[in-house]
Amino acid sequence: MALSARSSLDPTADNARALGLEKVRAVTADQVPADLRFTTIWSNPPVRIGKPALHQLLRSWLPRLTDDGTAWLVVARNLGADSLHGWLTDTLDRPVDRVASAKGFRVLRVGPA
Repeated sequence: MALSARSSLDPTADNARALGLEKVRAVTADQVPADLRFTTIWSNPPVRIGKPALHQLLRSWLPRLTDDGTAWLVVARNLGADSLHGWLTDTLDRPVDRVASAKGFRVLRVGPA
């Protein structure tokens, strides 16, 4: 029995199409132009990839926020949300706040510069 060749990007594209969001493009990180900046980033960062890889990923994407941009990160408390909060605070030139906590998850807001 053959498995579907659909990628993980397909559900994103399908949902955008179903919602009439014509400007949404589902792409891999390598396909995002390097000079593109974002006003908002929503992420459930892949903390299980390990701290070095996670920190590199965040160092790659968070500086791409516009000066008035905000990132919202949802991280499980037991997977290091509080230590990530501390690292972000020490690393970024932006305010980092825990804006919510429920059911073992933290929502961290990386605010405008």
